[in-house]
Amino acid sequence: MKVMITGASGRMGTMLLRAVAADEVATLAAATERADSANIGKDAAFLAGVASNGVLLSEHMHADVDVIIDFTAPAATLSHAAFAAEHGIPMVIGTTGFSAEQLSQLRTVLADTPVVMAANYSVGVNLALNLIQQAAQVLQAEGYDAEIFEAHHRHKVDAPSGTALAMGHALAAGRGVALDDVAVYSREGITGARQEGSIGFSVVRGGNIVGEHQAMFISDEERIEIHHAASDRIVFAKGAVRAAHWLTEQTHGWYDMQDVLGLNNK
Repeated sequence: MKVMITGASGRMGTMLLRAVAADEVATLAAATERADSANIGKDAAFLAGVASNGVLLSEHMHADVDVIIDFTAPAATLSHAAFAAEHGIPMVIGTTGFSAEQLSQLRTVLADTPVVMAANYSVGVNLALNLIQQAAQVLQAEGYDAEIFEAHHRHKVDAPSGTALAMGHALAAGRGVALDDVAVYSREGITGARQEGSIGFSVVRGGNIVGEHQAMFISDEERIEIHHAASDRIVFAKGAVRAAHWLTEQTHGWYDMQDVLGLNNK
């Protein structure tokens, strides 16, 4: 499996380079960066601290690959998606922070291309999403208040995180409502009593926190917590490579990590 990694010298890009290097089947075939990056022309593997196979960082996309793995930024991902669609290359997308308009554009561009898109590629997080939806079906809003907490490093630019929003959507789906109708993203001043059925979000940004997420169901008598903490970003990269393997065997369609792990059938 020949892999192209976009944004390859970034925080997640280097993790993806390591995950591909450790995989017995995957091979790094191309690695890209922005044209203004100081790393253009450098050995991609060297930047990631793994054995070199001669691939240099380039501003140009390459068509002779089996799959593109993209953890960049919304505007860049849209550009990469146009290339993927033009050349019929499956695409694994881990970018978060899309606006509704950008996400609609992405789906239109990739309508005939195999895609896995997930807010989080950790196997543990995706199991947690499944458990949250199940819990929400049982712990209904009439008896349990719902809160979602997340914490990330100081450099993360979007909030709440894509994973926190995914947890919110899973929780809302379990209760049979739309997250947009019940989400509370901020509290300040005299907010009044909590509205029954609302789903609250709390966000922390600081230091080098890799990623921590927690869903809480709180009644007068008990509190149920579903918690996940990542200690190394490689867990996300390994999941993305796993998704890439799975995706290369699929026909065109829009999938998520739940499909990759078979959890949507459970």
